[in-house]
Amino acid sequence: MREEQIERYQKGTHRLGRIVSVITLILLVGAPFAIGGVLGAYPDLSAVAKGFLSVGLVWTVSSVVEFLVYTPMLGAGGGYLAFITGNLINMKIPCAVNARDIAGTETGTPENEIISTLSIATSSLVTILVLALGVLLLVPLQPVLQSETLQPAFANVVPALFGAMAYKYYRKNLKLALAPLLLMSVLFILVPSLTGSTSFMIIPAGGLTILLAWLAWKKGRKAAA
Repeated sequence: MREEQIERYQKGTHRLGRIVSVITLILLVGAPFAIGGVLGAYPDLSAVAKGFLSVGLVWTVSSVVEFLVYTPMLGAGGGYLAFITGNLINMKIPCAVNARDIAGTETGTPENEIISTLSIATSSLVTILVLALGVLLLVPLQPVLQSETLQPAFANVVPALFGAMAYKYYRKNLKLALAPLLLMSVLFILVPSLTGSTSFMIIPAGGLTILLAWLAWKKGRKAAA
């Protein structure tokens, strides 16, 4: 009975997720054309195509990588919600990972999918609430938000968030985490332009980590034999 319920839930989730994804894609792509049609301000489509090709190939690769990396972590429901609402790296993934750790669920289990879906849904609702409050309070708080004293804090929110989260995993196996961490740090220092392609850089960093983990496992297996 439980397996039948899970299978029915998965089918319903995929059906609803695909429908909403298509609607969202149509709205996102159609909105600029609709606005341009109403205002009579269509851009030069050939220029748009050239601009897309200059960055589109990189983002296409990174989007595929993000899908392959994050979907197994989030499950079907969480995956659809996260990719539709966006802001995965900054908010959705940290929220889902933290909720999974608190609940003690494992990736790939029905329990983890439920926790992931609930956490991402809650994150999306909180984001909408915060944005609504931000719009209402933008003018009154503008002098505070533009204060020079707070600018360094705003510029380091994401590094602080991921640094705190990453340490929790790094300390479990410092030897395994040290090599990719040092390599990526040196690479970003030497080539600062790569900071805009962090999603794409997951591929070499992840590949190196997997290779080191496999070598460590193989070495441990030989020692045990």
